[in-house]
Amino acid sequence: MQAAEQNDSFCSHWKWREEMKAVSARTTRGLNLGARMIASDNSGAKIVKLVSVKRGKGKKSRQGCAKIADWVKVSIKKGIPDMKGKVFDGVIIRQKKSYRRLNGERIAFEDNAVAILKDEKGNPKGTQIKGPIAREVLERWPAVAKIASIVY
Repeated sequence: MQAAEQNDSFCSHWKWREEMKAVSARTTRGLNLGARMIASDNSGAKIVKLVSVKRGKGKKSRQGCAKIADWVKVSIKKGIPDMKGKVFDGVIIRQKKSYRRLNGERIAFEDNAVAILKDEKGNPKGTQIKGPIAREVLERWPAVAKIASIVY
């Protein structure tokens, strides 16, 4: 009985591999933990702080850092009083540090921005995103890209 339960938990552990698709770019890790970013959606948050990177690659005794289209935990620093100080999931939609796409072009945005998520399935909390988002976000998070005005 326990072996069957362990087998089920093992399978559910690997389900996220299907959800998180690989990004078709040679992305550079451009955001350290503690970085302040703009919340680019209309969820009520204005400025957020990067707390951790969920399901990020790492090395022993190395601090994690995030890149474009990563699933992150953020703490709300400025925004509506109900949200202030709370921790939410988010997706990085823009980063200042340049990264290389497979066709050779290098992409760097004007600011670091995040979209707040309301659940673990990747549904965004807001209903629209101000400014462009990266094409890599469209590949990995189609629900987030659906509310964006521009995909670059």
